[in-house]
Amino acid sequence: MTVKVGFQGNHGTFSEIAAMRYFEGQDYEQVPCTDFLSILSDVESGVLDYALLPVENTTTGIIARTYDYFRTYDIHAIGEINVPIHHDLIVIPGTKIEDIREVYSHPEALSQCQNFFREHPWIQPVSDRDTAKSVEHVKEMNDPGKAALASSRAAEYYGMESLLTAVQDSSTNVTRFLCISREETVSADADKISMSIILPHTPGALYNILGILARRGINILKLESRPIQGKMFEYLFFIDFEGNTKQREVKEVLHELQLRCAEAHLIGCYKHAERPDVTEENI
Repeated sequence: MTVKVGFQGNHGTFSEIAAMRYFEGQDYEQVPCTDFLSILSDVESGVLDYALLPVENTTTGIIARTYDYFRTYDIHAIGEINVPIHHDLIVIPGTKIEDIREVYSHPEALSQCQNFFREHPWIQPVSDRDTAKSVEHVKEMNDPGKAALASSRAAEYYGMESLLTAVQDSSTNVTRFLCISREETVSADADKISMSIILPHTPGALYNILGILARRGINILKLESRPIQGKMFEYLFFIDFEGNTKQREVKEVLHELQLRCAEAHLIGCYKHAERPDVTEENI
């Protein structure tokens, strides 16, 4: 049975690359989506069976708006994949670096290539909807003064040229994507749990919550604070830790968190993704 897999942006985005790699060898249909909200809505309603969403980058940290949506939609994380991010400077064929005056891309991509803009001060970054869309935009303008930052796949897809390859600041630039579904499934080999929690406003609240995991020898993988949307200067935490929700000690942890937190929301339990070879070229 063919499943529908959504990703944000046009063909050639890193989200599409994540979907291709996660579902490699399986029977699936790729569905480009305009934005995260349409993806989440379509997964929740069953229009899409799955979707890949970026949640964290090794250079710029968590992608906060993605995490915020997990508290709004009835969806579940069922897997993850790490994708090396190589941003190419993509131009109309024949363009020289001294011709370029503006570079278009998604704000995340622009922020991951600050050294490039410092080394080429005459070039201005311009925010666009997504990385692949920026390549399409530059092609339509047909102006050698314009360029884009995107994957080599996007350059090939739109018949453009990669003038410079891998211009991102970090050689270990990797984005983590979560695979989401409206069905909550936990595989037998799942070993990672993602949650959001809101703590009571009492002294030692965070210390006590972390102690719940420490007493059972459960390793915390990540802890991030985020403002609560609609509430002034109030915060929640996103936490990842090792374990499977079918394990006794994890069930006890989840029960205690429900009792001690003002809110404890399980985002998903899934198999952790292996760290990629960052020398790998994008497909």
